[in-house]
Amino acid sequence: MWPASAVAGFYLAHPQSSYFAVGKIGRDQVEDYARRKGWTVAEAEKWLAPVLNYDPMAAARTAAE
Repeated sequence: MWPASAVAGFYLAHPQSSYFAVGKIGRDQVEDYARRKGWTVAEAEKWLAPVLNYDPMAAARTAAE
């Protein structure tokens, strides 16, 4: 692309298309994801924080008791 551009892409739409939102994820999903990525659960929670359906700090306190 000339001149160089910071943003480029194709944007497609259709009047009959429908979109969906991805819901929040639970601890069981985070544990599975961390296992498959070779990460610790804490590391996965750090990167997935915006989509967690639980408070990682509260879960850690409960597990420690």
